[in-house]
Amino acid sequence: MADNPSSPVTVLSSARSWDLLASQRLGRVFFPVDGRPEIFPVNYIVDGETLVFRTAEGTKLDSASRSQQVAFEVDTWDIEHGYSVVARGTATPITDPAEIAHVETLKLKPWVPTAKTTFVRIAVSDITGRRFAFGPDPIGKYR
Repeated sequence: MADNPSSPVTVLSSARSWDLLASQRLGRVFFPVDGRPEIFPVNYIVDGETLVFRTAEGTKLDSASRSQQVAFEVDTWDIEHGYSVVARGTATPITDPAEIAHVETLKLKPWVPTAKTTFVRIAVSDITGRRFAFGPDPIGKYR
């Protein structure tokens, strides 16, 4: 499946997956909360090979404070293709003043006008991406 533009599903390289992550601003972070998976939409920015988002007090910050293993997903599409990228890693609040000063230069604004005073970094350990070519059902079963 890798690098075959005529295939309906193409596995993307790590570099292409990072490019797609960097091209978007809204994704979903998946945290385990009380033994159950929870999904939160977040706006984010790519910083090197990590992801940074802002949050306020609450479930996301509580989960990140425990250095949780997380999954992060972003997708996009146009009339001909869709893309999905999933990054997995560890989410940790940023507390070092020098690191906070650095991420503040990234101009990551809150998505909604609420006080999101804590930055969280996801150190990505694994990234996968897929490209989907849209088209008709090849066997004609679904219309």
